[in-house]
Amino acid sequence: MTDQELISMLLNPVESEKGFRLLISQYKEQIYYVIRRIVLVHEDADDVFQNTMIKVFKNIKNFEFKSSLYTWVYKIATNESLTHLRIRKRLGNFDNNIPENISDNLLTSDEYFEGDRLQLELQKAVAALPEKQKEVFNLKYYEEMKYSDMSKLLNTSEGALKASYFHAVKKIEAFIKKSNII
Repeated sequence: MTDQELISMLLNPVESEKGFRLLISQYKEQIYYVIRRIVLVHEDADDVFQNTMIKVFKNIKNFEFKSSLYTWVYKIATNESLTHLRIRKRLGNFDNNIPENISDNLLTSDEYFEGDRLQLELQKAVAALPEKQKEVFNLKYYEEMKYSDMSKLLNTSEGALKASYFHAVKKIEAFIKKSNII
């Protein structure tokens, strides 16, 4: 189904419920992992995913076709994830001084974490990156997004994105070497 067809369904009062179910099924896995890489905890990622989909549904009439629907949903998911972290930090039940607060237990005790020790260290290293580098790394490494698409999404030049990715990779390599895993 094309973006146009899905949006038409969502805007049609008779088909909006079916369109919403299709929207969720089409983007659930990709958007969930975008959120999960930011908030880290499965239960939080589920909550943020629900908030994201509700926000998409309520605001679909504002979609301007300046990007793909996925890019628009991705941006909403990222903003919702960052808002979630800010709220948790403000309430005092989360401290963004990562990786100190990402204990091995946080990820390994999560029944949805399936990685080995190297995956755990990678998660901690990515979490320790500055927000911009983290976002660029996640888009390039996990989403395999092209720099040209990232540039549109993040309103940044491709050169700046390449530099951010390069610095992120170097920091991750240093973090993992320091952990003595490899």
